Amino acid sequence: MKKIGLIVLAAFLGGAVAIGAYKLLERNNDNFSLAEKQNLMFANNPIKVGSSGAVDFVQAAAAVSPAVVHIKTTYGSKVTSDEGSGGDMSDMFDQLFRGGGGSRSRVPRAASGSGVILTADGYIVTNNHVVDNADKIEVILSNRRKVMAKVIGKDANTDLALIKIDVTGLPFVKMGNSDNVQVGEWVLAVGFPLDLQTTVTAGIVSAKARNIGILNREQQQPTREEYEEYQRTGKIPDRPANNAIESYIQTDAAINPGNSGGALVNTNGELVGINAAIASQTGTNEGYGFAIPINLAKKILEDFKEYGAVKRGYIGVTFQALDADAAERLKIKDINGLYVSSVLPGGGAASAGLKEGDIIKKVEGVEIYDSPDLQEKIGRMRPGDKVALTVLKTDGSTKNVTVTLKPESTVSLASAKTVESKSTGATISKLGASFAPASAAVKAKFGVKDGVVVTNVEQGKLFDYWDVSKGLLITKVNGKPVNSAADIEKALPTSPNGKTTISGFNENGGSYTFSFN
Repeated sequence: MKKIGLIVLAAFLGGAVAIGAYKLLERNNDNFSLAEKQNLMFANNPIKVGSSGAVDFVQAAAAVSPAVVHIKTTYGSKVTSDEGSGGDMSDMFDQLFRGGGGSRSRVPRAASGSGVILTADGYIVTNNHVVDNADKIEVILSNRRKVMAKVIGKDANTDLALIKIDVTGLPFVKMGNSDNVQVGEWVLAVGFPLDLQTTVTAGIVSAKARNIGILNREQQQPTREEYEEYQRTGKIPDRPANNAIESYIQTDAAINPGNSGGALVNTNGELVGINAAIASQTGTNEGYGFAIPINLAKKILEDFKEYGAVKRGYIGVTFQALDADAAERLKIKDINGLYVSSVLPGGGAASAGLKEGDIIKKVEGVEIYDSPDLQEKIGRMRPGDKVALTVLKTDGSTKNVTVTLKPESTVSLASAKTVESKSTGATISKLGASFAPASAAVKAKFGVKDGVVVTNVEQGKLFDYWDVSKGLLITKVNGKPVNSAADIEKALPTSPNGKTTISGFNENGGSYTFSFN
């Protein structure tokens, strides 16, 4: 009897110590990373697969839905006029690029999206475009309670944001491993589409590492700071280089406006993606949605929590994905990998010995086929991290190299110091094309100030070789805005690297940049 009593006492004391230790950790866990907080909670509380196996969505939906929140944002009331005396971002964009105007008063405007609770103490992931420029961010919890949120960090290049509410004891979703997601696997999309209450839809993973160009298009729109600069000087600032990272999980689970920032989960109830975009001609679901892989999001969110901004490392190369057509243009045999178009002086790639014409075949031992394969993996790293590349050299040999990633400022500064004009030898006659100034309607359609349209292409000349077609809108040549054939002729002779670089938009609205000798 005495022995039994001792056993009971020991069990009681052990439980008390465990509970006390947990409570102590709970009070002092703000220094923990988001992943550590999750591991602490889920270590002894795994989500079980449904009784009918991996295709049973009931338990996954029940586990996730309470931790997906409705986010409502409002934007300040302004008055706009022909003189551009204020107005919200949509009004400003209309006035600058779409010919809008006319005096009109504005009431407060609002938008709606979704978010996913990651920790019990109120860290929530959503899309940057859901909360960007908002004056007020309101979070509606699953119990209908409304609380105000503050932005911890946001990043337009990945369309991710981390916000925080001052509430504890919240339900939250377990982060999974998006690298393990398979094409054909069942997934659930959870969010607040079309201002409806919590909605769960099911589908399969249709593809991985998708790049749809949406972030690049969104970054063509002016920021509030650029608009203020425009008001002061009357000049629209040049756009910065595009550093967007798109490597989406594509799914046919129904996603609609309002789902942005919501959860994409597997049948175990694990978060594998953050819903971000749809492919649509109408603005509503037409079959395909796109989610940011959670493995990329983890790193970005930890940066937000620790630094308030993203710490991004760069290899220091420009490249293009290879396929049969690209290989034919470049006169090479390989049709897989990333062809190095240029190596930036001062970058990690230059230090590791990469050269123009090399082909990156593997990253960390994994074969790559397209730019998202590389960009997502680099996007998970910080300056100072090392990445292993397998490179096919121009002499035909294969070499394994280790590149130390460098911050953007280091690469940009080193590049700036070495910039000098070099002759391209290009002329309009060599291009083999004729041009006409873009009409106001065409400029408004693409939201640009400058541009010429390709009106004819001569067979056998450069543009024909590069498959440039009539109707293409060219906005810059060698980084200089063009509005006439004379502007093109003036911009062609020199560039920083001796190559001719042309950028603009195709007839479908997709942006492009290509370079050639």
